[in-house]
Amino acid sequence: MKSLAMTAISLSMAASAFAQDDKNQTGLRIARNGSQQSAKGPAEFFSGTVRIDPLFPKPNGPTRATGSYVTFEPGARTAWHTHPLGQTLVVTAGAGRVQRWGDAVQEIRPGDVVWIPAGQKHWHGAAPTTAMTHIAITEQADGKAVDWLEKVSDTQYATQP
Repeated sequence: MKSLAMTAISLSMAASAFAQDDKNQTGLRIARNGSQQSAKGPAEFFSGTVRIDPLFPKPNGPTRATGSYVTFEPGARTAWHTHPLGQTLVVTAGAGRVQRWGDAVQEIRPGDVVWIPAGQKHWHGAAPTTAMTHIAITEQADGKAVDWLEKVSDTQYATQP
């Protein structure tokens, strides 16, 4: 019993130290699963149903990177857009599509990593009959991570990969 009490006190002290480090942003920080609110992808920038779960929505320390877990229902997709410093997508579930302006639509699947160069016009989303989830990692330049453009037409989306 004494050992259990000492363990509880030690854990409490460690939690206090962690909380203090977190406030000072000098120590390791953990964003607990479910601790950040999900958001619906705005209709202005997405077609179909899209859920965005922030992983690290604001750059930490000297890094400029932000990250989100994005789920596209079947047929859902982004509008055409660019990123001032590029974007990396890590497909984690389902089947999706990605297209760079002027190139053919390409299929993407779990385990695929897509790197989009800075300033490259592109879109990405789910396959017509299958949802797709990816982790999107984007760097900010002067506080800006994306420039949204026109929506992807149904004809552009329907092109077979």
